[in-house]
Amino acid sequence: MPKRPAENPEQSDGFVSKSQKKRDMAERQELGTQLVNLTDTQLAKMPLDDELRDAILLARKIRNKHEGHRRQLQFIGKLMRSRDIEPIEQALNNLKNAHQQQTSIFHEIETTRDKLLNEGDNALQEFIEEHPNADRQQLRQLIRLSEKQKTEQQSPVAARQLFVYLRELLG
Repeated sequence: MPKRPAENPEQSDGFVSKSQKKRDMAERQELGTQLVNLTDTQLAKMPLDDELRDAILLARKIRNKHEGHRRQLQFIGKLMRSRDIEPIEQALNNLKNAHQQQTSIFHEIETTRDKLLNEGDNALQEFIEEHPNADRQQLRQLIRLSEKQKTEQQSPVAARQLFVYLRELLG
């Protein structure tokens, strides 16, 4: 009798291996843990039903009860298995991207401030040309005060004020 080639269970319709099911459960539980760790404002932006939101709020309350917290996280993972997690994942990604954008803007402002403080009038003139609504006099005043504080080894208050002004202007 000829030997039949072994069937690959991954290729048959609808079959999901036990290992894959475990990976999916762990992924959903991790997603639930991320939801528990969000702030109230961030959690309010998530597309969650009442049952899942209540489970997340309870997990926050019992955070210091180790075994109870662990079981609650498992329960959240179980609830997540019966829900479409695509919108939740998308909302979490949007939150992460917003944070990355804010960090990027913050670094850009820091770089601009350092350039204004270190490169003098040429950098200031270039900045004014790029941002005509900037107050040249205020910028010059903050730069000079920052240089004075630096030479006198004082706290860099003016550099911080310059950063705040640039954040208001550019942000």
